[in-house]
Amino acid sequence: MPLPASRRESLISGCPLFHALEPVAITALAAAAVEVEYPAGRTIAREGEIGTGLFIVEEGTVHVVRGGTTVAHLVPGDFFGELSVLDGGPRIAAVVADTPTRCLAVATWDLERVLHDEPGAALAVLRVVAARLREASSDHRS
Repeated sequence: MPLPASRRESLISGCPLFHALEPVAITALAAAAVEVEYPAGRTIAREGEIGTGLFIVEEGTVHVVRGGTTVAHLVPGDFFGELSVLDGGPRIAAVVADTPTRCLAVATWDLERVLHDEPGAALAVLRVVAARLREASSDHRS
C-alpha cells in the first residue's frame, strides 16, 4: 500500500538533508518521491555507477560499503546517494539492504527541479552536504 502524501512529507522533512526546507519544497519532493522495496541482501546502489536518485530509508537497515569495507550502517530516516545526484559523478560507495528495506527515492531531475524552483532549498541541502563532507574529512582545518 503506497504511503499517504502526509507520511512522505513527514519522512522528507525529518531527513537531515531536508530538515531546513520550506514546506512548499517538502510538498514538491513528496509528490515526486516513490517507494522502492528491497529484499535483505540486495544491493541498492553500486559503488562506481552513476546514480540517478537519492534515497531515504523508510523501513529496515542498510550498510554502506566503500572499497570492500563497511563504513556505515543506516537506519530509518537516514539518507544516501546525494553526492552522485548533486554532481553527476559515480557513487562513492555501495549500499546493501541488511533486512527487507523500503526507501523513498527521489530522482535526480525531480530534486534538481525543486532546488531550481526553491533557491533556499538548494542552500539548505548544500549546507548539510558540506557538514557531512567536513565530518568525513580527516583534515578539519579547512
